[in-house]
Amino acid sequence: MKKLVIAYSGGLDTSYCAVSLSKEYDVHAVSVNTGGFTKEEITHIESNAYKMGVTSYKSIDAVATFYQKVVKYLIFGNVLKNSTYPLSVSAERIIQAIEIVEYAKSIGAEYIAHGSTGAGNDQVRFDMIFQTLAPGIKIITPIRDEKLTRQEEIDYLKSEGIDMPWEKSKYSVNKGLWGTSVGGVETLESEKPLPSEAYPSQLEKEGEEKVVLTFKNGELTALNGGENEPQINIEKLNDIASKYAIGRDIHVGDTIVGTKGRVGFEAAAALITVKAHHLLEKHTLTKWQLQHKEYLSSFYGMHLHEGQYLDPVMRDMEAFLQSSQNMVSGDVTVSLKPYHFSLDGIVSSHDLMSSKFSTYGEENKAWTADDAKGFIKILGNQNKIYQQVNSK
Repeated sequence: MKKLVIAYSGGLDTSYCAVSLSKEYDVHAVSVNTGGFTKEEITHIESNAYKMGVTSYKSIDAVATFYQKVVKYLIFGNVLKNSTYPLSVSAERIIQAIEIVEYAKSIGAEYIAHGSTGAGNDQVRFDMIFQTLAPGIKIITPIRDEKLTRQEEIDYLKSEGIDMPWEKSKYSVNKGLWGTSVGGVETLESEKPLPSEAYPSQLEKEGEEKVVLTFKNGELTALNGGENEPQINIEKLNDIASKYAIGRDIHVGDTIVGTKGRVGFEAAAALITVKAHHLLEKHTLTKWQLQHKEYLSSFYGMHLHEGQYLDPVMRDMEAFLQSSQNMVSGDVTVSLKPYHFSLDGIVSSHDLMSSKFSTYGEENKAWTADDAKGFIKILGNQNKIYQQVNSK
């Protein structure tokens, strides 16, 4: 039997794929943890995989890889899709696909399978990564190709002696390092909000709590003075902030296949980190750095969302983003409150809002009144010429 690797999550779709494909292939299941999985959950997924008839199961811990290759640049770019969504799930899929295809090559697999339907974004992300990194490995997608319904999948698994509680939960939750997506009946239409109980984190704390985020060259190196790896600091920040039910919203955007889509999300650490980092940048970068970063970051987020991670232009933009962080170091104090947060201020040795030169709106120490008048006269010269030439 020919060797096949399946991207296995333990859900209905990938379970159907594992059982049906095991009849024709030597199936090796692999899942990639980009945050959000406990050891107990991974053990449960492994147990279920073997029940589906796979030859082997492997769990790949890619949290640190996910941070280093993707999340770091999302922070550098302050990337929020449509000024709202921190690309929680779409960013994860890229790293998951890369890890899966590398594993498939390492064991000499001739086929890779995934459980995506033909209606969403994930099929594009997975297929593009797989066919780019391993053009000789054939991609198999039973759910997409056979246009299967959930009930057809359940009936098939029952006929194979696998009768598990496949009832679809009211809300679909996908948790990772950079946030949790939440889908439900409300997100299928345009007018309804998700109810509070749909979000995985509920309000546990009242009042106000201050946290200090320390950045070094744009990376979150410490939280409340405790130094750690950035991805660990992100996890710790999320644990603290999620108790205030912070980071809830609904993203409305364009799918890769051209339709509009809505998805709820909860991303306390992602939103706080991005906003705190952006505030520090406002103090430490020049206006031209900030301006050019803004549109490049938008392009970076869009290309990542649409599965274009392997295009060399992404490395070009990452080089720019990395270079822009040389002076982005300092502390940002954030106040956490029920359902929201506020940015208090920053302390940085690179703060360009320095009283040595001037105090905004109050006094200057680096130029005279005549200097200011001359500067303004020259600055407005072209406008003056235009008005005089065209006012006849």
